[in-house]
Amino acid sequence: MAGDAVLSQFKQAEEVAVVSGEGKKLKVGIIGTGWIAESHIDSYKRMPDVEIVAAADLIPGKAEKFCKRFGVEGVRCYPDHKSMLENEELDAVSVCTYNTQHAVCTIDALDKGVNVLLEKPMCVTTEEAVEICRAEKRSGKVLSIGFQPRFDENMKMVKKVVESGELGEIYYIQTGGGRRRGIPGSTFIEKSTGGIGALGDIGCYSLDMVLNAIGYPKPLTVSGYVSDFFGKSTKYSSASDAARFSVDDFAAAFVRLEGGIILDFRISWAMHCDTPGDTIILGKEGGLRIPSTDCWNGSIGGPLVIYHDVAGKQVETVIPVQQNRGPGLFDQKIRSFLDAIKNGTPSPVPSSQIIYNQAIIDGINLSAKAGKEVEIEIPEI
Repeated sequence: MAGDAVLSQFKQAEEVAVVSGEGKKLKVGIIGTGWIAESHIDSYKRMPDVEIVAAADLIPGKAEKFCKRFGVEGVRCYPDHKSMLENEELDAVSVCTYNTQHAVCTIDALDKGVNVLLEKPMCVTTEEAVEICRAEKRSGKVLSIGFQPRFDENMKMVKKVVESGELGEIYYIQTGGGRRRGIPGSTFIEKSTGGIGALGDIGCYSLDMVLNAIGYPKPLTVSGYVSDFFGKSTKYSSASDAARFSVDDFAAAFVRLEGGIILDFRISWAMHCDTPGDTIILGKEGGLRIPSTDCWNGSIGGPLVIYHDVAGKQVETVIPVQQNRGPGLFDQKIRSFLDAIKNGTPSPVPSSQIIYNQAIIDGINLSAKAGKEVEIEIPEI
């Protein structure tokens, strides 16, 4: 009964606001026409207030084939992002390039006065993230980072539970996720293009889940570890992939955050285990368990459970898995970005938060290389 009473405060559903397609259409370009760009163009095609006018890719003919495959006519294709920005009057672009090219493409677009939806991870290093934020500040344009799991009703519920005060003051978080076998191919596994491996691919999502829930406190120090045992082994990868594998396939870290909060983090593309553990958020008045998934995908693996004391008794409140209604998460990501442009409202996934996410990822790599704890320093924007 006590658990039911607590559960009732978390049952209100949220509706997704959608701006009417009437009026001027936003002219959108796509920079980078690889795998993730397919989801962007599919989503933009469902938006009545969008006109896809341009696409750019460094590989000759790739942008043209991409546009033809997705049935968008009259799209002008370019061999690089700079020529596209020079020759087009754009309202917005999606940056869907290699991780190592995120920063330069985003900065150039913002400096041209173009709003940017930047795919995750934000970039590779803290220094790049700082320069992106400075370009955003110079431009006054909308920059949103591509974290669609934020729109999952279960992710929203995690944030609601924390913000309700039911857990009290948060002091410790265990989070992460991973795959027993799930190393991607293509450019993800090369340092020259991916820059970072599992950390950037899925680690940024698990960090955002908990950091967003607790209000994104500033990271102070990191003691990190990374490895690449599976990616470089021909026992688990093809000979060609193993030869070019040059990023992390596993990472772990102990992070100190402002407010005395400890973050215990781990992420994996491959390991001899089904999961590195559930996410746990511990507060002085209660604890929250968020079940892991077999293949970490930005959601949860079962009902949330709040552990707390009621009337002197130790009880558990089970919060059922929330069903997502209406548009898919990717469409919500795209729509929220477009609405921010049209309505002059703040970025739905602001760089002022994600720079902390990026600083933790970069700090893990720097700490692992140094073999000791490192301080996280983020210059003024």
